[in-house]
Amino acid sequence: MQPPFSAQAFLEWAGGQGAIVRYGQGDAIFTQGDPCQHVLYILSGGVTVSAKSRVGREAVVAVLGTGDFFGEGCLAGQPLRDRSAVAIKPSAVVPVERRAMARLLHDQHGLSDRFISHVLTRHIRMEEDLVDQLFGAAEMRLARTLLRMAGCGEADTPTWTVPRIRVERLAEMAGMTRVRAELCLERFSTQGFVESYDDGRLRINRSLLTVVLRD
Repeated sequence: MQPPFSAQAFLEWAGGQGAIVRYGQGDAIFTQGDPCQHVLYILSGGVTVSAKSRVGREAVVAVLGTGDFFGEGCLAGQPLRDRSAVAIKPSAVVPVERRAMARLLHDQHGLSDRFISHVLTRHIRMEEDLVDQLFGAAEMRLARTLLRMAGCGEADTPTWTVPRIRVERLAEMAGMTRVRAELCLERFSTQGFVESYDDGRLRINRSLLTVVLRD
């Protein structure tokens, strides 16, 4: 029986500490149209994945954090990236060449189970976000965006903090106008869900989960 997935074991399979690529907040990890050759694993940090239409409109399709994979399109033979990925806070990312990743998925059942679970969970999340974009409340979309950026699902995160980000970018990620985002943030602040630090970061109160779970 093979052991369950381990981030440390995965790092060793990928080449150890030398395989880690570090990005600062706002750094592009890859851009739409780049060659699609690697699957990437977030060892720490956070990443947004976005897509741009032919007329230049851009939409954020995923906000990812520690333990997430992305860029897996190469495993299906995708030659070029159809999305862009940007670090939303200092991040450590492990890229694995597609053939090496395919071998690992075949040989390491723990990794294969973890990878499939991630892909399915993200697909479900993207469908939920699409429904929210079409039918849900603006506050719900913004609350989910803030919680994901703060890494609320990371067990080793002592506090939930959103890195400094422009309101325009936050509004884009939540699928709303800047004015609507500002109103929602003001409402969250009044209700004690969020608190602004002097450096522009946002501290997220765990009570914000009530906005997401109330329905």
